[in-house]
Amino acid sequence: MWLADKWNDYEVIDCSNGEKLERWGNYLLVRPDPQVIWDTAKTHKGWKHMNGHYHRSSKGGGEWEFFDLPEQWSIGYNGLTFNLKPFSFKHTGLFPEQAANWDWFGDKIKQAGRPIKVLNLFAYTGGATLAAAKAGASVTHVDASKGMVAWAKENAASSGLADAPVRWIVDDCVKFVEREIRRGNRYDAVIMDPPSYGRGPKGEIWKIEDAIHPLVKLCVQLLSDKPLFFLINSYTTGLAPSVLSYMLGVEVIPRFGGTVNAQEVGLPVTQSGLVLPCGASGRWEA
Repeated sequence: MWLADKWNDYEVIDCSNGEKLERWGNYLLVRPDPQVIWDTAKTHKGWKHMNGHYHRSSKGGGEWEFFDLPEQWSIGYNGLTFNLKPFSFKHTGLFPEQAANWDWFGDKIKQAGRPIKVLNLFAYTGGATLAAAKAGASVTHVDASKGMVAWAKENAASSGLADAPVRWIVDDCVKFVEREIRRGNRYDAVIMDPPSYGRGPKGEIWKIEDAIHPLVKLCVQLLSDKPLFFLINSYTTGLAPSVLSYMLGVEVIPRFGGTVNAQEVGLPVTQSGLVLPCGASGRWEA
C-alpha cells in the first residue's frame, strides 16, 4: 500500500461506524466513508466537537451541518496551498491520499533531466496539476466542470503557480483526447483520476467499468516516443489494483516496455495506528 503519511495540515484522527473524523488545518470534519465498516468506540473528543458534519441521507446524497466553520480556508502540502470549501456530496475539494502519488511523480519529473509534458484528465481542483507544475512540468489540465477548473486556478494562484505553464481546459475528457490524437499532440506523462460515475458538459454519461479501458487505449496514442509515466487512480471499490495493473500491462508495456505496479492508497489513522484504505492507483514507469 502507498501511504500519504507526510501531511502536517491534514490527518485522519479516527474512523468508526461508517464515518471518519478528520483534521483539515485547524478544523475538524466528520464525513461518511463506505470503507469504514467497523464499529469501534468513539473516544476522541473531536467526535463531539467537530466544526462540520456531513450527514448521509438514506435516499442518497446528504447535507452538511456546520458548527463554526468558515466558508473557505486553506491548507498546505510541500509548498502547495489548497483552498477548501465543503460542497455537495461530502467533498472539500481535495483528496489528501493522492499526496502519495504527487510525491512519486514529482520526483520522476525532477529527475527526468528534460522538459516533461503532462496530461491530467479529470483533473478536479488541480492537486496533481500543481504538484507536476511545481516539479517543473508543463501541464494540460482537463475537467468537464467549469467550476472545478476555476477552483484549480485559485489553488495555482495561492501556490505561487499562477504563471506556471498550465493549459486550463473545460471539456469532456474523452472528446479532448480524441481531438488531441487528431492534432498530433504528444505527452510524456498521463494522469487520470476518473470518477466512478459522472456526466460530461453535454450530459455524456461516464461509467468507469465501461469507459476506463477504451480511454487508456486512446491515451497510449498520445504518449511521446520516450514517455515517463502513466498513472491511473480509482476510487471504485470494485476495481482491484490488479485490474489497473492489467490494463497498463496490456496497453502500455507492449509499446514502451517499462514496469507496472499497482497498490491500494491509504491514509494513516492517528487514534488506532492503522491505515484507512482510499482506493487504488496503477503506475506505469519507463
